[in-house]
Amino acid sequence: MIFSERLQEIAAFVGCLASIAAALALFIKPFRDKIFGLLNIANGLKCTLRSDILRTYYQNHEKGAIRQFEVENLHKTYAAYKALGGNSFIDDLYQEMRTWKVID
Repeated sequence: MIFSERLQEIAAFVGCLASIAAALALFIKPFRDKIFGLLNIANGLKCTLRSDILRTYYQNHEKGAIRQFEVENLHKTYAAYKALGGNSFIDDLYQEMRTWKVID
């Protein structure tokens, strides 16, 4: 019996440590991002991705057609843009571009 009680105490202690570590990680993340400038980097990257999507749109919207390699690049660029919290303006353009004819 003593062994199982000791094991329960150890499990409870490890659980407490895990909870404290998770709380610290949530509390420290915003400060870490600010200290290392990660938010500025993410915003700059998001702006670059948005610019690439807009450039593709305006180069091809009159034709209503897009080259195959541009489609592949568009999908990857859009996914990265959305992962960074991109807005619905680009969603609308992306949906329109998906209806365009694909040129080999």
